[in-house]
Amino acid sequence: MELISRSKPQYKANLHCHSTLSDGHRTVAELKELYRAQGYSILAVTDHEYPASHAALTDADFLMLTGYEVYIRPNPKGMFDPYQPEVHLNLFARDPYNTRLICPNGNNYCRYREKNGNPREIVGVGSEAPRQYTVDYVNAFIRTALENGYLVAYNHPYWSMEDEATILSYEGLFSLEICNYSSYLSNGLEHTAALYDRMLSRGWHINCHGGDDNHNKYPLDDPLSDSFGAFTMICSEELTYAAVVDAMERGEMYMSMGPRFNRLAVEGETLRVECSEVSAIFVYTGSKQPTAVYAPKGEALTSVTVPIDPAARYLRVSLRDRDGRWADTRGFFPQEWR
Repeated sequence: MELISRSKPQYKANLHCHSTLSDGHRTVAELKELYRAQGYSILAVTDHEYPASHAALTDADFLMLTGYEVYIRPNPKGMFDPYQPEVHLNLFARDPYNTRLICPNGNNYCRYREKNGNPREIVGVGSEAPRQYTVDYVNAFIRTALENGYLVAYNHPYWSMEDEATILSYEGLFSLEICNYSSYLSNGLEHTAALYDRMLSRGWHINCHGGDDNHNKYPLDDPLSDSFGAFTMICSEELTYAAVVDAMERGEMYMSMGPRFNRLAVEGETLRVECSEVSAIFVYTGSKQPTAVYAPKGEALTSVTVPIDPAARYLRVSLRDRDGRWADTRGFFPQEWR
């Protein structure tokens, strides 16, 4: 059973990005060219509370995904408090021209719509009542987004400071942003694989992905530059909007900060991993005792075959290279490979 196939193309994507349409420092057109130059094929510009279609910039070898980032805070006016939890979600549109603004709340949250001249194509849908930082409200928000053609992902859990129990109360999420590079630069902890494993252990069939969350405040050669640090490899038959969104929804993608998976396959009672050069490979199953394989000192691993525990609740693989950069697959449940 091929879980990641060598024969299927992999497209490099940044699924979290901010432009001058909100609080970023580069225009959308500039961002496209910057990411294309670094080998990317897909970019989702996810400006704050500002859904905009950039489909006009799509061409034969570069795809612009439509989406935006929403946030819900305890403060009734949406004011930022560095010591209070909040929730951020990325909404990815199934249709490249879907620019519905979910549950708008005036300038408390949606100030960038006014800043950009209240474009007519951005239409509010759902409740316009003040947002509430409660599980019930967030779940209602997610349902409204799903009903209006969006996939909903949970962003940067460490930065957001939400309790694990609160996160595990949300419903309808298709993916966890397991690595957010901008936050990783600032806190060193925004690679939240442990949280993802606990989700899987509780039976959540949820994908994982990575994104830069770049705002480009610093030059690209600055150590604090927040571009090109965490990305998603999307395994899609073709570089078209429908095919890529379908692959994302089905979890045919993995997060990386550098390493690449070339092949992942169940062969009888074993798991075969083939990858770029790494220093360690980890196979997680929901047990206290994952399989860990390390390269001998001064050498590298490019493949490993390990036995599958018959009691495995799921299979998930992580790679770590000599620079400490990670790559993570989603969790694959037994019905997918037995």
